[in-house]
Amino acid sequence: MTAPVKVRSSREVYRDVLVEVLADDERAICLDTDTGLFAGVDFGAAARRYVNIGIAEHTVMGAAAGLAKEGRVPFVNTMAAFAASRAIEAVKIDIAYNNLPVRIAATHSGVSAGHLGPTHHALEDLAAMRVLPNMTVVVAADAATTESLLRQALSLPGPVYLRLGRNATPDLPAGPPVRLGEAQVLRQGTDVVLAACGAYPVLSAIEAADLLAAEGVEATVLHVHTVKPLDTATLAAAAGFTGAVVTVEEHWAAGGFGSAVAEALTELMPVRVHRLALPDEFVGVSGSQRFLLDRAGVTAAAIAERAKRSMRGKIR
Repeated sequence: MTAPVKVRSSREVYRDVLVEVLADDERAICLDTDTGLFAGVDFGAAARRYVNIGIAEHTVMGAAAGLAKEGRVPFVNTMAAFAASRAIEAVKIDIAYNNLPVRIAATHSGVSAGHLGPTHHALEDLAAMRVLPNMTVVVAADAATTESLLRQALSLPGPVYLRLGRNATPDLPAGPPVRLGEAQVLRQGTDVVLAACGAYPVLSAIEAADLLAAEGVEATVLHVHTVKPLDTATLAAAAGFTGAVVTVEEHWAAGGFGSAVAEALTELMPVRVHRLALPDEFVGVSGSQRFLLDRAGVTAAAIAERAKRSMRGKIR
């Protein structure tokens, strides 16, 4: 009997790609914050360029900025909850202000560390990172897109925030090639746009499109992996064609992906936008990522209902 193929998590993919990068590029250096994802031996001959700086997220950002200023290409490995809170001042002033090529790989995003409680939930990181000038913000949705987006981001001249989950999530269905800065069109429809960001939001949007199709509603499904710069051209074209948009994300509604879409469409293509995100409250219970998203109402059924409401309020 053939053993089942293990699905890799986005952070495992990041780890494997980074091992290759450090082997190939003498400038690359990995700065860890005691996350347990790496051991120095993983990097073989490049092990001296792996530094576990400990649980010191603010310090690691400053160290990364200094190394980048000296010509290194630092990869900071930390958790999303701390990258966007404890360390945000250093990310802003040391890294973004100086437009330095620091790659911040932020694991355990959203509620993927749901068993650890609100201290380890990252539901505000997109809001914090996307407003910083010079920062590119990328949200990986499965193993394949993680590898593709990470490799494309390697050549960017400025800082990158790469949002990763904790455990493996199901693969997205096959679609057009993933290109940094461009929304991936997973499905074409004429009635409503479902624009989703992140693993389970995209998977739920696809499932919602199936539910809507059963009722005769055809939805366009966009996998929007690059939150900044946002692919406003594709969003505006799809919104103009359908007149109704629903955004889906694993983040609080304020300031996140849906807010970015609403801000852009307000100027470019005013249509009704419904944002489906986690409610404005701390998630005070423990559970799996999928359980907490279901409990918060980020589900296919809710997306389909929001889509029908958005269609009823179309602005033409």
